Amino acid sequence: MNRMNKPDNVTPLKIADAERGLRHVFVRDLLLDAHIGVYKHELGSAQPIRVNVDLSVSEAPHGDALDNVVCYATVVDRIKAIVDEGHLNLVETLAERIAAVCLEDERVQTARVRVEKLAVIPEAAGVGVEIERHRPRP
Repeated sequence: MNRMNKPDNVTPLKIADAERGLRHVFVRDLLLDAHIGVYKHELGSAQPIRVNVDLSVSEAPHGDALDNVVCYATVVDRIKAIVDEGHLNLVETLAERIAAVCLEDERVQTARVRVEKLAVIPEAAGVGVEIERHRPRP
């Protein structure tokens, strides 16, 4: 861990691609408290999690208007809403729900989501899952 309490072994993905007309929209190190887990000690109380999201988004003229881009604040609000819905057993389920809500925006081509529990295993800075989901091809 570095001095800003960020893991040194997690490098942000570089998935913007001019040739393919993609920009990279991301949310890095979103810290939330979530009701998640299957073990007895995880039930009934929230625990800290970290969420990272990387989206490949179809480029389009944005004209400096927020409505013309995938807004990271909206992505964060939607993640918070999923977490606030209630208890989930698995980080895999949370990651899938986050990816699905990101892919609801037709401009998002790929969603890569990492969800980490930060306090489950004392010897580890975090444990969790990372998934990647693509927009279905027509």
